[in-house]
Amino acid sequence: MSGNSSAVTSILDQLSALGHKKVVFCNDPDTGLKAIIAIHDTTLGPALGGTRMLSYATETEALEDVLRLSRSMTYKAAITGLNLGGGKAVIIGDSRKGKSEAMMRSFGRFIQNLNGEFITAEDVGTTTKDMEYISMETKYVTGVPESIGGMGDPSPTTAKGVFLGIKACVKEVFGTDMLAGRSVVVQGIGNVGEQLVELLRNENVEVFISDINEERLHHIARKYKAKPVEANKVFGLDVDIYAPCALGATVNDVTIPRMKFAIIAGSANNQLADEHVHGKLLLEKNILFAPDYLINAGGLINCYSELTGFGRKRTMQLTENIYQATRNVIKLSKTENIPTILAANRIAEQRIIDIKKIKSSF
Repeated sequence: MSGNSSAVTSILDQLSALGHKKVVFCNDPDTGLKAIIAIHDTTLGPALGGTRMLSYATETEALEDVLRLSRSMTYKAAITGLNLGGGKAVIIGDSRKGKSEAMMRSFGRFIQNLNGEFITAEDVGTTTKDMEYISMETKYVTGVPESIGGMGDPSPTTAKGVFLGIKACVKEVFGTDMLAGRSVVVQGIGNVGEQLVELLRNENVEVFISDINEERLHHIARKYKAKPVEANKVFGLDVDIYAPCALGATVNDVTIPRMKFAIIAGSANNQLADEHVHGKLLLEKNILFAPDYLINAGGLINCYSELTGFGRKRTMQLTENIYQATRNVIKLSKTENIPTILAANRIAEQRIIDIKKIKSSF
């Protein structure tokens, strides 16, 4: 019994440490659903965040992931000026083999029971088809297919935001935001990574690409005249910009000493293994880091537009704000001599504090 109570205490301690409002554990033996929904903050509005499905090694690892990601969503919505809170969900399992309509619909019912406090969307390991199944049980879902009234795949909007973040950083480091003649390595060429490669190549940027899927790597290299690079060679490359577009924590104690990049700007979540330690290291090394949750907010903007009924034009206007928001972060970072991640956090936290004054929690 004592073992169980200490486990409960440690979970509640984790929630307190990151400032979470609630965590919901979902278990449905009939469909095999094992999921965790984390709601971080709802000051600005309902918590919105994607559902990712991964084969986590342990439930502890799944919990750590969902807590960290949901907190990022709060900051992402706040700094982008959206009226949304932060949340995230994870389903524990193999997305290629373990998924079914019944499982997704069961998950939809758990979301429905939260009465609009949490709204989900697609993420790693889930698709617009999964969102369609979830939408059969709840209206609190975005990213459903365009054929049934949704905004569809958010990756083009996400890539555009990252591209604008890169331009804002290039302006700071090189004095102009013209990208022609610059060099970028894009690590991870999934939907967002590929769209980013296309945007960069259209501006005459020299693009290197890396991906664990060899076949896809060579296909994308041919398609956009990009240069494939082996995964272990990425951090030794002498290029202007590193754009991580796969999983997080690639900026760490091992990789930073090898870096010759002037800028880090990509779509991956939680790129810094430890935001305090590695944010400071990058500042000392004079590498400009574009806070990931700011420049990858295009996907969230896409979902927000779907919820509010905005059209494509308004979605792109909101996405274009990422350029100026990135410039504002860089300015505060320089003025206060603090890492850009802390500057971004400060701007996001200030908006939440300001709005909290005028209304109670959602």
